[in-house]
Amino acid sequence: MGQQQILLIVLSVIVIGIAIVIALTLFSTNSTITNREAIIAGLTNLATVAQSYNMHPTNLGGGGNTFTGWSLPPNLASTADGTYTATVTANSVTIVGVGNQLGNDGSTNVKVTMVVTSNAITSTTINN
Repeated sequence: MGQQQILLIVLSVIVIGIAIVIALTLFSTNSTITNREAIIAGLTNLATVAQSYNMHPTNLGGGGNTFTGWSLPPNLASTADGTYTATVTANSVTIVGVGNQLGNDGSTNVKVTMVVTSNAITSTTINN
């Protein structure tokens, strides 16, 4: 082979290697974003369940304008996207969702916290 052909082969291998690295990086970033959005959707669903409990009278199985007695539904505490935990007080519920994908720092999983009150989702904090 001539030197020109060897040079073209080497350059082709380098370009293909760079393309593979870029594709893997984009796939990883997309997986993290998708998992974070799925966790936020799950938290929003749980927030509406908690608000519904708060709004229903106690004689209908609700909280009667309090969150006391509410807990995560067992079938929603763990999903394919991650796991959820709740801290319940009389006036609010703090729900934390931990995803199954690594977050932006590359060492801890995606984590989102949502605080729910009787009439609003007052804050959503994305920790990774």
